[in-house]
Amino acid sequence: MHKWNGRLAVISRKEVAKLAGVSEATVSRVLNSVGPIKPETRERVLQAAKELGYVPNALAQQFARRKSGNVGVILPAVPKVHLFSTYYFSEILSGIGEVSRRCGYDLLLIFREPDGERDYAKLFRTQKIDACILLGSQNMPEEKIALAELKEQGFPFCLVNQRFDEEPYDAVDADHVTGSCEAVQYLIAAGARKIAFVNGPEQFSNSRDRLEGYRIALERSGIEYREELVLTGNYSRKSGYEAAELLAEPIAKGRVQAIFAANDRMAIGIMQRLREAGLEPGKDYLLVGYDDSDGSRITSPRLSTVAVPFYEMGKQAAARLLDPAVAEEKRSTVDILPVSFIQRETS
Repeated sequence: MHKWNGRLAVISRKEVAKLAGVSEATVSRVLNSVGPIKPETRERVLQAAKELGYVPNALAQQFARRKSGNVGVILPAVPKVHLFSTYYFSEILSGIGEVSRRCGYDLLLIFREPDGERDYAKLFRTQKIDACILLGSQNMPEEKIALAELKEQGFPFCLVNQRFDEEPYDAVDADHVTGSCEAVQYLIAAGARKIAFVNGPEQFSNSRDRLEGYRIALERSGIEYREELVLTGNYSRKSGYEAAELLAEPIAKGRVQAIFAANDRMAIGIMQRLREAGLEPGKDYLLVGYDDSDGSRITSPRLSTVAVPFYEMGKQAAARLLDPAVAEEKRSTVDILPVSFIQRETS
């Protein structure tokens, strides 16, 4: 502010923009640290503001920092999949919802199209959300750019069941390496040495973890890792069914004795296809799934699996963002929750 005839004249952003040679919108972004700005532009704006003695309007700043009362939960939009009937998503969302209600927040569900825009920071800039939880995040260039922008601009967010080990993002995950290792070790202890593995896509950190656990279990038992026994699905029942097309003959001829599937949905698809080929789990081959979903308990025979605390993962992710006491005690960037093997009839 400057004195004019003994009175204080308020300097506007328009004057700062004129001196810096930029738009008012650019001045706003620089002063509020919002959006990517070239370093030389940022410096020019800050210097102009300093020269003019620009002081932001306190009331306007307070208005800009107002809370929406919403926690954004970003979910993948998967065609022809009933997302909320999927055990994984329903359990995590229930956990997030419990903590959000307790902390006085509403959930805003945001569906991300597979090839759609990933401007997560825009949700904060437009004041739609105060914090963000991402489900189904993938290790892809466009995703990494969007997350880097959130981190750079200081927006609070947390990943669930996905990690980017090269980046210090807050995340809640499960010990999938140990879970997979225990599942495969059980199959080996039951007498199987030719164990096929149907994994999920490699852009998910949990798929990489499960593959690591599978390899560790084989190595500990002196069993050679064979690339041809590792198949890739997409965590759907259909992809398990399709993988089983390639396993029916090897099982019938004794070249495969057991199958470890990276989730229960794929395991159920495997059971369905192999049953059509006259092969029964627990009798003609051993089978273990992963997740301990509702479906694993009602298959016939009941599916052996690995229990993952998805509900607790959702609660913990929300608490890290919304509960001041939990946020204060947070010691690490990533929380890893334990899993447990559940023996049932298919193994």
